[in-house]
Amino acid sequence: MTPAAGRALRPATWQLALPLGSFYLAFFLAPLLMLVAVSAFDDDALETVGFAQWVKFLGDPFYLNVIWDTVKLGFYAVCVTTLLAVPLSLVWLAASATWQRVLLFIIILPLLTSVVVRTFAWIVILGREGVVNQALLALGLIATPLRLLQTELGLVIALAQIELPLMLLPLISVLARLPPNLIDASLALGAGRWRTLFRVILPLAAPGLVAGATLVFASASTAFISQGVIGGNRLVYLPLVIWQQSLVVFNWPLAAVAALCLLVSVGAGIVALGMLGARLGGRQHGPA
Repeated sequence: MTPAAGRALRPATWQLALPLGSFYLAFFLAPLLMLVAVSAFDDDALETVGFAQWVKFLGDPFYLNVIWDTVKLGFYAVCVTTLLAVPLSLVWLAASATWQRVLLFIIILPLLTSVVVRTFAWIVILGREGVVNQALLALGLIATPLRLLQTELGLVIALAQIELPLMLLPLISVLARLPPNLIDASLALGAGRWRTLFRVILPLAAPGLVAGATLVFASASTAFISQGVIGGNRLVYLPLVIWQQSLVVFNWPLAAVAALCLLVSVGAGIVALGMLGARLGGRQHGPA
């Protein structure tokens, strides 16, 4: 077969992307356009076109506070998982090849368990008679059990454990590609361990941190099961509003508005994290 004939039989680039593009159009873009269309109706029967639901949602301080709380929850989860993931990734980096495989299996293991099971397990841990309160009472640190369930603190703690693998895996993937003698070279040139950490390891690990932060933020902000089970009805976030308006009140236009606001707010957070990653990358590759 001649090279020209081989090129003729080879599919074009757009043909290779056609299956994924078709899937994207059918299961993401089309429902998104339907949400936009439904949000443009004023009534539940979808008969009167207008923007009354948008005015109602964006003009109500309660719903604006729900948007802010949803974004804030995602960033809280990012901060806590980052503080936990960086030391754990350094432990993995310093371990032998055998222990690295063991630690990687432990990291992946929670992903093999249903998020519903893990979330209900946190009810046992954070309850008034749970492990945390019993340990604090036994140590004499508190006189009465703390209220951790249906609080933002308890929800952030649970989300930090649930979302931790999403932060660790990208971070470990980046650290695994670092030259093995990089840390020794930094120490040999007179930099201490803390200086090596903040001036060498963390800047080079910035792409993994940004990728993990993006995954954690998007997942924690939309974690309907964890928010509903741990937070209960006292903590209201956008996923709960969407569920209530669509399946309880049957106000589909307002539910569509809430869904689009969730999409925009999570997208804005992801863009902000991407800009932070680009800035860190530019600083890393810039002049010394």
